[in-house]
Amino acid sequence: MAAPESDGPHRMRALAAALPSALLDGFRWGREIAIPSESQPVHIFVAGMGGSGIAAELARGVVEAETRVPLVVLRSTSPPPSISSRSRVLLASYSGNTWETIRSYEAAGRAGAYRIVLAAGGALAARAARDRVPLLPVPSGLPPRSAVGYLLGGLLGLLDPWFPESNEDRVRRVAERVRPYIATCAQARGPAARIAREIGPRLPFIYAESAFVGLARRWKTQIEENSKRLAVFDEVPELFHNAIVAWDAVPAAEAKRYAVVTLDWPGSPPLVRQSTKYLGDLLRARGVTVLPTPLAPEDRLEALVAGLTLGDHVSLFLAEAAGVDPFPVAAITEMKTALGTLEPEAGSAPSVQARVRPTARKR
Repeated sequence: MAAPESDGPHRMRALAAALPSALLDGFRWGREIAIPSESQPVHIFVAGMGGSGIAAELARGVVEAETRVPLVVLRSTSPPPSISSRSRVLLASYSGNTWETIRSYEAAGRAGAYRIVLAAGGALAARAARDRVPLLPVPSGLPPRSAVGYLLGGLLGLLDPWFPESNEDRVRRVAERVRPYIATCAQARGPAARIAREIGPRLPFIYAESAFVGLARRWKTQIEENSKRLAVFDEVPELFHNAIVAWDAVPAAEAKRYAVVTLDWPGSPPLVRQSTKYLGDLLRARGVTVLPTPLAPEDRLEALVAGLTLGDHVSLFLAEAAGVDPFPVAAITEMKTALGTLEPEAGSAPSVQARVRPTARKR
């Protein structure tokens, strides 16, 4: 199949290359309006769907492993009744028009929760301005999935006071280390291209331990949106209590249709690493293509960000091999139009520079 003629592949690669700068900017902006840590228990929720919600799942692995804050990601049409005045609700919608997130915004307001909005504009940003809710505005004009650096950095900045020490130097260090890795991933002989070639036409399954399951989901969604093909993700060790039974029974003729990518972090518990190795041996014995993919060994955040850029580039190489343009996602827009969920913007959106800084908590 001929290569795509549009500039979509070039645009998506340029956006992937901008990840370190976006991470730094998002963290800085989030830190300016950070949620002060408290001695009393609070509940922190992040509401978001699609490319906006994935940033919350990525952040959760770091936040829950390194702080005493449980981070609950909301991906439903009905916010839970547990949201209360003791809740801190972060609402991430790149467009600002995601109706599920708008519903969470309104529900959090009725419950008296403290809210912060992350958006590039739209109805959600307008509501934040109306209600004097703090806003972390994200630069507009991006595909929502390409705003992940701003949103992930923003969430880490907003929650920075809850960490034992500030992540400012750490985020800067990670950004510096990831820049040359992005260049490596973009190369035709680099690790991303190699993984894409080995996946080939097979259905990819992306597996990762619980702390990195958001990264596995990100690989899956990037393959689906950029490469226009199905993918599957699952969580270790949960899959050892169900999926392994199906893998053990997979016929040899069917096994060649699948590729399993395991995102392996050396800092995982020994039993997790041993179980993953056992699974890999079983899959190979059944004839399944297995691609162990080690993540950066030293820093959990670096492992996350480097794994993020690797997965993004794998999806772009898969798109290139299939001759599809990674940029458009027309099916999403068509679905929203058909269901009438494209809400018009309620007023003009604040600019990136016009961040709302809270002078007092607005409930």
